Amino acid sequence: MRDEALMMHRTSWPAGWHRVTLADAGTWLSGGTPSTSNDAYWDGDIPWISAASLKRFRVIDSDRRVTALGAENGSRLVGAGTVLFVVRGMSLKSEFRIGVTQRTVAFGQDCKAVLPAEGIDPYFLAHAIQTKTPEILAMVEETSHGTGRLDTNRLQELEIGVPPLSVQRRIVAGLEVIERRIIALERARAKSSVVEEALSTSALESGHGKWPIQRLESVATVAAGVTLGSEPTGDGVIELPYLRVANVLDGRIDTAEVKTVRILRSQYDRYALRPGDLLLTEGGDLDKLGRGAVWDGRLDPCLHQNHVFRVRCSEALTPHFLELYTSSWTGRAYFQSVGKQTTNLASINSTQVKNMPVPVPPREEQERLLAPVRAIREQIAALSRQIEKLKAVQRGMAEDLLAGRVTPQTAGRTSQQRSASPSVITRTQDE
Repeated sequence: MRDEALMMHRTSWPAGWHRVTLADAGTWLSGGTPSTSNDAYWDGDIPWISAASLKRFRVIDSDRRVTALGAENGSRLVGAGTVLFVVRGMSLKSEFRIGVTQRTVAFGQDCKAVLPAEGIDPYFLAHAIQTKTPEILAMVEETSHGTGRLDTNRLQELEIGVPPLSVQRRIVAGLEVIERRIIALERARAKSSVVEEALSTSALESGHGKWPIQRLESVATVAAGVTLGSEPTGDGVIELPYLRVANVLDGRIDTAEVKTVRILRSQYDRYALRPGDLLLTEGGDLDKLGRGAVWDGRLDPCLHQNHVFRVRCSEALTPHFLELYTSSWTGRAYFQSVGKQTTNLASINSTQVKNMPVPVPPREEQERLLAPVRAIREQIAALSRQIEKLKAVQRGMAEDLLAGRVTPQTAGRTSQQRSASPSVITRTQDE
C-alpha cells in the first residue's frame, strides 16, 4: 500500500521529459580532508570546499586551500561544472547547501559531488536537486555529535524530470536573470555593510579617552535564562517560546525556527524578554563569543535560554549603543581575553559579562552617534528584504519550470519583468 501511495503522488512531467533518479543523473564522488598536520598539503592555490564554505550557488573559492599534493593525499579534485552539496554539518538543521563549481576545486567528506551524466546540464541538475529541499531536509538524521547527516542511498532514490538539453538551458537562462539581480543586490548590501562598519568604528573612536568607563553591571542588569532539561508539569505551568543560541546572530535575531519550553508561571518575570533587551551568546567559537543583537519584541511573550545572556540597560545607556560596543573590535577582544577555551568551544560566564568595561558617554551623545549607523542599517535591511523577495520569486519559478508546469520564454528580460509579467512563462498544454 505504501508503494502504491507513493506512486500516486509521483510527479507527472510533460511529454519528452524523462524520469531520472539522482543515482542515474551522474557519477557520485566523495571527498576528504588532507592531514592538517602536514604543511605541504595546505595553503596552496586549490580551493578546498567544506560544509562551512559552501555558501553560494556558484562555487568559486574558499577560505581554505590545498596544494596539488594535498589534493592527491586525502581529498579529491573535481573540475568546473560539478554539482556539490552538503551531506553532513550543522547547516543541515535549517538549510540544504548546493552549488556548481566554476573552476577546479577539492572538497571535504562533508560534501558529495555529482558529475552530470551526458545530456544533463550541471546548472539544471543543481536547480532540480535544490527544488527537492523540503524532502531532503526531512531526510536529515542527527549524529551523536549533534550535526545533521544525509544518507546517500536515500538521496539517490529521489527523482527529477529531465527535458531535452535545449529546454534545460532555456530554464537555466531564465533563472539566471533573477540570480544576476540577486547578486547585484548582495554586492550593494556588502558595500553598505562596509560603510556601516566604518561608521560604527568612527562613532566609538570619536570619544576615545574622554568618555567615562564603567563596569557593565553598574549601568545594566545581566541575567541568564531558563535551563532546559527538567520542565515542570501540573498546575501553574505555562508553555512559551524561547530564544536559544541559534536564534541570536551577529547583529540580528532569527525567529524562523523558535522552540517552546514549560516554566512555572511564577518564573515568568525572571526569564521574560522586553523590547530593548540586548541578547549576548554565552558560547561558541572563540571569535564569536558575546555575539548578539537587541530584541525588538516581535514575539510576545518570549523567554531566553540559559546560554543566552539578557542585558537590560539603565537610563544611562541605550542598548543599541551597547550593542555597537560589544560587537566592536574592542568588545570582541574583551570576550576573547576572558573566554574559557575547551576542545571544541569557548564560553563566558555572567560574572565576566558584568565586569566588562564599557564607555558611557552622555545619553544625548549616544543617540547622536547612533543616527548615521541606524540610517545605514535601515538601508541594509531594505536591501535584505529585496533579496529575500527575489529569492522567493526565483524559488517559485524554479519549482514551476522544473516540474514542467510552465515553459520558459525569452530569458533576456529583467528580474522585475519576470516577477510581474505573466507573459514570461506560459502554461503547458496538458494543464
